[in-house]
Amino acid sequence: MNKAIFIATSEPNSGKSIVALGLMSLLLGKTAKVGYFRPIINDVEEGQKDNHVETVLSYFKLDMQYEEAFAFPRSKIIKKKNKGKVGEIIDVIIDKFKNLEDKFDFVLVEGTDFAGEGTVIELDLNVLIAKNLGIPTLIVESGVGKTLDGFLENLYLAYDSFKEKDVEVLGVFANKVQHVNIELVRTSLMNYLPDNVLVNVIPLIETLDRPTMREIMDELDGKVLFGEEFLNNQTGNKAVGAMQLHNYLKHIDENVLVITPGDRADIILGALQAHISANYPSISGIVLSGNIIPEESILKLIRGLPQIVPIIAVEEGTFSVTNKIGNIKSKIYAANTPKISTSINVFDNYVAVEKLANRLITFVPEGITPRMFQYNLLKRAKLNKKHIVLPEGNDDRVLLAAERLLELDVVDLTILGNRKDIELKTIELGLSLLPKKAVIIDPAKSELYDNYVQTLYELRKHKNVNLEMARDLMTDVSYFGTMMVYLGHADGMVSGAVHTTQHTIKPALQFIKTKPKTSLVSSIFFMCLEDRVSVFGDCAINPNPTAAELAEIAISSADSSLAFGIEPKIAMLSYSSGTSGQGEEVNKVREATEIVKKLRPELKIEGPIQYDAAVDMRVGQSKMPNSEVAGQASVLIFPDLNTGNNTYKAVQRETGALAIGPMLQGLNKPVNDLSRGCTVDDIYNTVIITAIQAQGL
Repeated sequence: MNKAIFIATSEPNSGKSIVALGLMSLLLGKTAKVGYFRPIINDVEEGQKDNHVETVLSYFKLDMQYEEAFAFPRSKIIKKKNKGKVGEIIDVIIDKFKNLEDKFDFVLVEGTDFAGEGTVIELDLNVLIAKNLGIPTLIVESGVGKTLDGFLENLYLAYDSFKEKDVEVLGVFANKVQHVNIELVRTSLMNYLPDNVLVNVIPLIETLDRPTMREIMDELDGKVLFGEEFLNNQTGNKAVGAMQLHNYLKHIDENVLVITPGDRADIILGALQAHISANYPSISGIVLSGNIIPEESILKLIRGLPQIVPIIAVEEGTFSVTNKIGNIKSKIYAANTPKISTSINVFDNYVAVEKLANRLITFVPEGITPRMFQYNLLKRAKLNKKHIVLPEGNDDRVLLAAERLLELDVVDLTILGNRKDIELKTIELGLSLLPKKAVIIDPAKSELYDNYVQTLYELRKHKNVNLEMARDLMTDVSYFGTMMVYLGHADGMVSGAVHTTQHTIKPALQFIKTKPKTSLVSSIFFMCLEDRVSVFGDCAINPNPTAAELAEIAISSADSSLAFGIEPKIAMLSYSSGTSGQGEEVNKVREATEIVKKLRPELKIEGPIQYDAAVDMRVGQSKMPNSEVAGQASVLIFPDLNTGNNTYKAVQRETGALAIGPMLQGLNKPVNDLSRGCTVDDIYNTVIITAIQAQGL
């Protein structure tokens, strides 16, 4: 049974990080607890941490300490090797690995980088580590600067080195391959390697190889003058400012890095104006060469601009600076989440992830963890990409969530609001994808407006809505967004970060309406607890449901639970368990339970039951020993909105659980309501579940 995998390479700058990040995301989506181990790390200054380790632990929020994730720094390995203490090295590595193996379901082990002193021994050392840990290997090789024969020779040499020591090679990754050569490389590898070795080819992604402004600042020992909060900006092509401004502007393309002497105020100000102009691409930053700081009058002018990209001053001249920037080997680090997201997305798009998962994970985990649940949501949304409208384009949280969704290519987005205001906000927030990839619509100025007005009038004239009223209503973003969904111009809508629940769902009730055989719109939250995902309903819509309505909420929630991969075991909650209690409220829950049993006899349901008996196995077995649900309920139905809303918020705040939702049930097309206190993560997750609903659940 595989409980670990070793990622190896035979060269520096192989792009091994893409594979490590992609694999970690894959593993966390398939099994409950994953650990990370890097036996040998690069030397770091005192008080600093290894970049690989810090990135993986922080981004994926792994439940382990930094010191658990490595055994030796590189310099100590070389000293011990020179003293003939290889056995001691291996013993310590095995001991640390076994501690992680005991703690986690699976451990991702990453080999060395081949950077710095001692590279000649590294391949043999990686083979030795994998051999002694008794785990299979994945080999990563870069295609940059190589002929096909040279590339294949290097990869075959690494493959043979592991096989000669009886280390199983599960797969190889041909990384940084030109797009036109992908199939050629794939075919060549498959012709040489055994059929049981998985072959994956990942193209060269230029944005991953280009440095961020932070990396440039560190490499050149620069001083930040402006825009420190945007130092993680990804640079594009370099454009040296050595010509007049009107000619220079012709060389500005997306995310260009401006390099110019510090006394070229015309280039500096022209580039900043181009950045905020709708007629020019965004720039990533400005490097001022020659140790020249602009005059105070120029600095004052820059301070007054609505948004400033990073501007750093360096000592060296323009020619030297340009060459040094060109030689920077960009890395993926913890603070640069866009580059991490891009890496995971590239991995998912070009790697046969399900085949790889089937080879890696040879055991079936019990239940579904929050991490697995979120991973599966993302994968499902990507399988059949949908178009979601976000009416609240004036809210920073909505725009930040939108950028993240576009970064991962999960959905297509339309954002409603004043175009100029939204574009200014994207500049202030440092968002680059949103203005290019999202459709921005101002309802009153849209070419769709008149058609939407007429449609609303026809739908609501029997309710005494006249054309003038329809015109007024259709300037409201909730009505406009809902009409987009109704007419199929969008697949779903997410709102409520600014607006009330009533404001969000009223248009949906008026003309999207409920599904056939459904009389009630209700809601659920997916409560991502420490070790499981539970469904809570109804915590957002119905104040005091009748027994029949409560039964419908339970059935809808069970169906939603099943559709999202959670086996429904329904607990109809009350202040009493079983037959012990009497009273109007407990009798309502008892009646609702009987209605569900009659309508859907195949569902596992218990009620009335108290919360502790529903979720705690010891209490459940004590109070209801013969129940299929007690102690293991996955769908918890609250008797009224007061109880449900307070309980979900209490659980969320006191346990740190992630509450995804509310997700509305019962509408013909998905419209979901956010809490006005929602976070960026809440919006991101709600858009994803809306997209999945739109796939036809």
